[in-house]
Amino acid sequence: MLRELYIENLAVIKSAVIPFGVAFNAFTGETGAGKSILINGINAVLGQRVTKDIVRNGCDKAVVTALFTDLSESVCSKLDELGIQYQDDEITITREISADGGSVARINNRTSTVSVLRELGQLLINIHGQHDNQILMDSEKHTLILDNFGSDSTYLEEYRASFKELQQCARRLSDMKKQQQSLSEKQAYLQSVVDEIEPLELEEDEDIQLEEEYQMLKNSTEIIKSLLSSKGYISDDDCIADSLNSVEGILDGISDIYSPVRPLLERIKSINIELVDIASELSHCASSLEIDDETFDVISGRRDSINSLKRKYGRSLNEIIDFYNKSVSELSQIENSTDIIEGLELQKKELIEETTRKARKLYEYRSRVAVEFIDRVTKELRFLDMPDVIIDIRHDKGKLSANGMDSIEFLISANKGESPKSISKIASGGELSRIMLALKTVIADKDDIPTLIFDEIDTGVSGRAAQKIGIKLREISSFRQILCVTHLSQIAVMADNHLLIEKKTLGESTETNVTKLDFERRVNEIARIMGGENPSELMLKNAEELLKTNKR
Repeated sequence: MLRELYIENLAVIKSAVIPFGVAFNAFTGETGAGKSILINGINAVLGQRVTKDIVRNGCDKAVVTALFTDLSESVCSKLDELGIQYQDDEITITREISADGGSVARINNRTSTVSVLRELGQLLINIHGQHDNQILMDSEKHTLILDNFGSDSTYLEEYRASFKELQQCARRLSDMKKQQQSLSEKQAYLQSVVDEIEPLELEEDEDIQLEEEYQMLKNSTEIIKSLLSSKGYISDDDCIADSLNSVEGILDGISDIYSPVRPLLERIKSINIELVDIASELSHCASSLEIDDETFDVISGRRDSINSLKRKYGRSLNEIIDFYNKSVSELSQIENSTDIIEGLELQKKELIEETTRKARKLYEYRSRVAVEFIDRVTKELRFLDMPDVIIDIRHDKGKLSANGMDSIEFLISANKGESPKSISKIASGGELSRIMLALKTVIADKDDIPTLIFDEIDTGVSGRAAQKIGIKLREISSFRQILCVTHLSQIAVMADNHLLIEKKTLGESTETNVTKLDFERRVNEIARIMGGENPSELMLKNAEELLKTNKR
């Protein structure tokens, strides 16, 4: 629950430390004193959107820090999930808003993100403001309210899982049908690519090898001539070999009497042997290189075909092979699209049946919940000074949607003899406030959100109805912390902790202070609410009696 709020330079609040009790906390003050600023401060630490206009004039930044204690199981689980450490079942959340428009979020003095604050905030505090009454005017929100009351989300989760799968299947089927209609030209093109490239049975880097063979065969006559000529220089008469033989004979004649020539003689013998081997290899190469016009034509033709493809597609041979493989794959997909569409249509039919079955179960579950919901809300509203109220729910079946097949709308009759009609058509402002309070009451024990904030829940009510609202808020505060901004004494006297919001002008500036009231000051504030400024002794006495009567 929220135990303390520190505010610095937030609008007209220069500095304030606001302590909260564990049960019923009431805020009062004159109109315009700054009660809405307090709510804005709480919204800031809950990760809601704030603007730089909220920073006090002349200041660099505004700071709001909230201390939460007695953390619920849901909050602890979320903190563990987010990897945020905490001790003694408490955390502090800080939001700094800069005058230049930026903001910084911290949890336990460690930098965090606004989105994380928002995730935690949904588990820490539930705020009801006047605009929330509009939820009752929107019948599309009524299903959500009923589901929150029911608390068992199993039926809805199972339905949504099937509905999501159905949506994905339907989307893919639609895409496939559109694709099939627009692919006839592409299919013809891909087929022409495959028909042109496939017969060649191309291999990677084949063009490099072909070019080598082509050049060799093209110049085979010249190559043979060069090989035989080279062999002649080595082994014919008056060739290199004969000269070396002569040298070998001369050196051999003096090797016995002059030892330094012996190594040279051995080297010349080795050269002779190597030359004989080279001559043999040249002869072999020349004889194996036959002039084969047929082979040349085949290689030349394949080379021309590959070069033609390279020019046509503007790609290398290996890129053409990749293009061919992709074309075959894509063509296969197009050709198989009919089978795929038939499979998707069958899958869609099965998913519709499965989703519809789950939608019916969800409908039946909501019908059971609606009976209990009507009973509980009716009792609460009768307590809240609406004795003749009749609550009903129009529950129809419609098309499958993200929330099921249900069409749900709350109906109400506030006066005896009138049939229930849409809330949006007949409910007054005061009735909307009481209906919303009744809903908050019956839903409060379905979750573990520890703190409920009511911002002017008393709009449009007075007298006995206001007193009943105060009693109901006190009742809820026995198991939830309540923070309530109110203008009515009947509600304020029920509070366990009373805080006064006052606006004061100091020279050229305005400040708002938040003060925890002791019993004597509570008497004066309750009397002011009842009778205005400068209350009479009788009004003060009445205020004192009211506080004593409602003290617990």
